[in-house]
Amino acid sequence: MNIEAVREHFPILHQEINGHPLVYLDSAASSQKPRSVIDAVSRYYEQDHANVHRGVHTLGSRATDAYEGAREKVAKFLNAAAPEEIIFTRGTTTALNLVASSYARSVCKEGDEIVITPMEHHANLIPWQQAAKATGATLKYIPLQPDGTISLADVEATVTANTKVVAVTYVSNVLGGVNPIKEITSIAHRNGAVMVVDGAQSTPHKKVDVQDIDCDFYALSGHKMCGPTGIGALYGKKALLSNMEPIEFGGEMIDTVDLYESTWKDIPYRFEGGTPIIAGAVGLGAAIDFLEQIGMDEIDQHEKRLAAYAYDRLSTIDGVTIYGPKENRVGLITFNVDDIHPHDVSTVLDAEGIAIRAGHHCCQPLMRWLNVSSTARASFYLYNTEEEVDRLVDGLLKTKEFFGYAIG
Repeated sequence: MNIEAVREHFPILHQEINGHPLVYLDSAASSQKPRSVIDAVSRYYEQDHANVHRGVHTLGSRATDAYEGAREKVAKFLNAAAPEEIIFTRGTTTALNLVASSYARSVCKEGDEIVITPMEHHANLIPWQQAAKATGATLKYIPLQPDGTISLADVEATVTANTKVVAVTYVSNVLGGVNPIKEITSIAHRNGAVMVVDGAQSTPHKKVDVQDIDCDFYALSGHKMCGPTGIGALYGKKALLSNMEPIEFGGEMIDTVDLYESTWKDIPYRFEGGTPIIAGAVGLGAAIDFLEQIGMDEIDQHEKRLAAYAYDRLSTIDGVTIYGPKENRVGLITFNVDDIHPHDVSTVLDAEGIAIRAGHHCCQPLMRWLNVSSTARASFYLYNTEEEVDRLVDGLLKTKEFFGYAIG
């Protein structure tokens, strides 16, 4: 993969921050957008905008074709069995809430179990807390190994015949490790549970095949994979989605409406009430085109090289603690520097033109498991380089110097 050629597609990267060339290392929070995605959204608004599934005029037909075409692209990208297994949402959070509110609350009861892990993003934790409270089900946690990985033996011990839902992130947004989702899915199914996958941090970085994984639900966000903000998708097996009730009601999701009763459209439309996120879907479709042009395997290999390089380079700095496994990770390094607060680390790096994340990363239970209040996080994507990792290392050495620590 020609990284310099890839970088030319991203206009935002070609600027200076505080007098330094921008080094953007916060893609796990939100990736940057290639020109093709920006142009696709602009072109839609300039030439094709109208509401979908309603008007029979030309613009309405164009908009509907673009919207449904994007659904087909997402289905193909994930290897879903059919486009109707793809529901457009505002993002991963909305998608996971849909499953927790519609599916889990209808099947769970007192004595049942919902199983997750302590590494989950709040978006894949709080919805299950609420579902458990609403149904009387018990919320259980698969314990983590000392390096933050998941042992399949622990999964076997935690998931039981009483488990109705297992919900696990494919890739931790803090630890960076890739979880054995296919094997966890198999264990869930052997116990009669459905498998829900938080794919926010996996979909941008590696090839995903939901049929091979055999998961029942899979959630993603467009803005983390070169697409616009405010658009995401939920994949669900047709048999499950068809028996789920919508949680938002109004126009477009109905079949018939009487004064006292209403009926719903077939999937996926029963879950897409109101005017959908049309421009976002168009942008997401363009992002998928861009990623597939580069090649997901190429992106995966590039990130693995960067992650290994960054792990080795940061490991040479005295006082730096890196969290998560060294092997089998995506391009994401979470760390702390001596007793310097992560916000201070981020501030000094920003003065050098380097953008990283600092805080609890919407993973407060995981922070407590790590015995810290917050961490710094550098996350890489297809447009990052080893030279930018070197800039990060130099910036961390300057941070230590600024706060009076010996350089090492």
